[in-house]
Amino acid sequence: MNKPTVHDIAKEAGVSLATVDRVLNARPGVRDKTIAKVQAAVERLGYVRDTYAANLARQRQYRFAFLLPEGPSQFSDTLKLALQEAYSSHVADRTLLKIVPVASHDPHAIVRTLQGLNVAQLDGVALMVPETPQVRDAVARLKAAGLAVVALVSDLPNSQRDHFIGINSVAAGRTAGLLMGRFVKGSGEILVVTNSMRSRDSLERRLGFDAVISSDFKNLTALPSIESYDDPVRMDQIVAQVVAARPRLAGVYSMGGGNTTMLNALRRSGRLDEIAVIAHELTPSTRQALEANEVAAVITQNVGHLVRSALRVLRNLCDQAPIFESQERIRIEIVVRENLP
Repeated sequence: MNKPTVHDIAKEAGVSLATVDRVLNARPGVRDKTIAKVQAAVERLGYVRDTYAANLARQRQYRFAFLLPEGPSQFSDTLKLALQEAYSSHVADRTLLKIVPVASHDPHAIVRTLQGLNVAQLDGVALMVPETPQVRDAVARLKAAGLAVVALVSDLPNSQRDHFIGINSVAAGRTAGLLMGRFVKGSGEILVVTNSMRSRDSLERRLGFDAVISSDFKNLTALPSIESYDDPVRMDQIVAQVVAARPRLAGVYSMGGGNTTMLNALRRSGRLDEIAVIAHELTPSTRQALEANEVAAVITQNVGHLVRSALRVLRNLCDQAPIFESQERIRIEIVVRENLP
C-alpha cells in the first residue's frame, strides 16, 4: 500500500493543497474548523510527514550554538574535534554550527555568555555547563525566545531544557566504585578528585561511587571530594599533599578533568604503581596512562555519538518531530589497556 500524500489529505478533507500546506506548517490564515478537518484527515489516513523532505524543499537551515568549557581541557578538545567531523558529514546537512567558549565555573560569566547570544540568529543551543539558579533562569529566557535547548554531558534536570544527552552519571559512578573495589587489594583510602562538585555529572558520579563502596567494599574508605576548579597548580598541590600525608592511600578516582596534572603528581610521588587509578573520558592523557599501565580503567562515552545525537535531537526539537530514545541513548564504556581502541 502506498504512503498517503498531501494530495490524499486534501481530497479526504475537501480542501485545497495550499490549505493543507498551511495547516501542516502551522501557518496562519486557516479557520479552526478547517484545521480540525485537515488534522482528522491526517489521522484517518495515517499520514506521516517527511520533515527532511519538507525542509529540503524549503531550503531550511538550522543554526545551533554549542557552549563548551573554555581553557585547557582534553575532553573539550575531543568534543570540538567531533563537532568538526560531524559538521563535514551528512548529519549536519543544512546546519550552521557555532562553538562558544564559556567560563564553566563562573555562573555569572555563563549567564553573560548566554545573554550575549543573538537568539534571533539561532534555532537551538547545546549547553555543557553546571546547573545553578542563574543558569536555570538563563535557560528559561532561551526557551521563552523559542530556542531548543539540550544539556550536553552534564544534565540540567531542574531547568527548562528540552533533553539531556550523555551517560547516566549515577550508573557511571557505581561502575567506578565496582572497578575500584575489584582493583584495590586489601584495605585503604580512596582520594576522589574533580573540577567542581557544581557539575551535575560529578555530583551524581560521587553519589553512585559512594553507594557501591559503602555497601560492597567496606574495606575501603572514600575521602571527601577535592575540587581543582580547573586550576592545575591546585590539583598538583592537593594530590601531592594527600599522597604524602596518607600512607594508606590505595586508590584515586578522578571524576572530571585534570587527569594530566593528577597523573604527573602521582608519578612524582613514586607511589603510582601501588595506587589504583580510575578516571573518566578517553583522552590522549588517559590513553597514554592506560598503555603504561598507570591507570587501571577509564570510564568513557562515545564522543562522536554525543555530538551526532545532539544535532539530531536539536533538529527534531525544531521540527517538533519525535526523538527516538533508543537511538540517542549514550552508553557507558569501560576501557582497559587490553581493549584500547
